[in-house]
Amino acid sequence: MAVEGFIALAPDALSPMGGTPADSDQARDMLSKLDAQKNLNNFINAVEHLKSRSDCNGKIGCVGFCWGGGMANQLAVNVPTLSAAVSFYGRQPDANDASKIKAALQLHYGGLDERINAGIPVYEEALKKAGVNYHLFIYDGAQHAFNNDTAPTRYNEAAAKLAWSRTINFFKEKLI
Repeated sequence: MAVEGFIALAPDALSPMGGTPADSDQARDMLSKLDAQKNLNNFINAVEHLKSRSDCNGKIGCVGFCWGGGMANQLAVNVPTLSAAVSFYGRQPDANDASKIKAALQLHYGGLDERINAGIPVYEEALKKAGVNYHLFIYDGAQHAFNNDTAPTRYNEAAAKLAWSRTINFFKEKLI
């Protein structure tokens, strides 16, 4: 994001446990042990920190991948001043919370990601009912984590490039 000209902050959710380890399996295990409310509060505080900066124009966006995509969705629910949220294959929040979302959303899913995609229909219906401004993209032939270029069995270059360009354009539209 910083390379694209945005002020960027990347909170390490695992910093209370010593930081994110290089081993992704260990990181996943550690994420499951976080106190969900304390973790959400840390991310909400990160948004507040960004808003307090003198070089911030007051428009805040967030982007997350996988677990972080779920966190982006939670920030959209819990931060009414958030301007934009982008979730890459993130778990959807409770559909009953869709009416709390004031941010514009951009949602990216791999067409082959049956587990995460199972939640799309209920969530999308709730977004429509709540009048949330959202764009949902499903990339045919792409798996969960299709944007992760360190995972050759999942990485889908075409989907990743298209999703990233959509993300940058969305942020330029909503945050600048």
